[in-house]
Amino acid sequence: MICGITKISLDNYRKPEYFYSGFFIMKNVDYIIVGDGYAALFFAHQLIKNNKSFVLFSEQKKSASQISAGIINPVVLKKFTTFWKAQEQIDFLKRTLNEIESYTGQNYLINAPIHRIFHDEKEKELWLKKSENDELKFFLDKNFDHLKVVKNDFYTGKVNQSARLDVNGFFVGLFGFLENQGCIIKEKFKYSDLNSSLNTYKDFSYKNILFCEGMGVRQNPFFLDIPVNANKGHHIKVNLSQPIPQNITIKKKHFLFPLNEKIYFYGGTYDRDHLHHGIDDSAVEQLKKGLSEFYPYDFSIIEANFGLRPTVKDRRPIIGKHSKFQNMYVFNGLGARGILNGCYFSKSLFDHIEKNIPLPEEVSLERFASK
Repeated sequence: MICGITKISLDNYRKPEYFYSGFFIMKNVDYIIVGDGYAALFFAHQLIKNNKSFVLFSEQKKSASQISAGIINPVVLKKFTTFWKAQEQIDFLKRTLNEIESYTGQNYLINAPIHRIFHDEKEKELWLKKSENDELKFFLDKNFDHLKVVKNDFYTGKVNQSARLDVNGFFVGLFGFLENQGCIIKEKFKYSDLNSSLNTYKDFSYKNILFCEGMGVRQNPFFLDIPVNANKGHHIKVNLSQPIPQNITIKKKHFLFPLNEKIYFYGGTYDRDHLHHGIDDSAVEQLKKGLSEFYPYDFSIIEANFGLRPTVKDRRPIIGKHSKFQNMYVFNGLGARGILNGCYFSKSLFDHIEKNIPLPEEVSLERFASK
């Protein structure tokens, strides 16, 4: 038993079924998924768990999800507040990662809590005050820590239940599993080859199709009008001359944590204005300055990366069906909390499609219908 459910068995896992249609051999699937980020893979897990056949079209580009920090954090660390369904999302993520472990053989959760460096005594006092709040008392640790190596004159506050996802391991493991099962198509999805009347795409016949394309939705003729906006984020990988002794995640302006014994991740930035596809030198300088503020030793930048996060004005995902094609769906706008949002709402979407359970109004595509 895993997390109160029967361990997932692949003995009866449904692969695509083949049938003849004229001169063509058609492959019949319950779902086509388009995308290769958190939304796509967590929804694919729901299909695996519920014995649904599918294929996933992956363009094999590094999505914003795949270069993300992988931070799992129930607290907004600027204001020491939490967010909608934080506890439910963290609990669900842990259960889901245990389920995924049953068929990949790996659990990608890294139990390395966030330590927020306080700027002054007032922040410590605010932290303690907020820790008495019913919504925050299980997240804000009242015992302060003093870390070695980094500057933290006013100590740090630990965020309980925070952690990280092994991002590279997660995507390598899930993509590898899907490839072994024959469920992944490594090519760009061509909208012109989709016949939404016959429910076919090339040589595939489908019951439902789901688009999880991030900012790629801007090229999707079926959902190009959904109100997602790009937020460009940079991070750097650095070699620290003096390593941090603990396997933790340090937060001041940005997040610092080890990728291995020598290399550390530091990021990421937020930029809604400079959205070209390239590294911004100003963002790299911002990260160098931010790291230097609390790390007093030499470090060298090994590489810099960026991604375009799909964000929504109300900071909640966009999930729902097309207004005309009732078996066509979108799952987008996960933002900076892509892991938690992608995991938790994948089940909401699956239950909506398969069990006709209404989507929460807060994330439904229909909330924009009259706007």
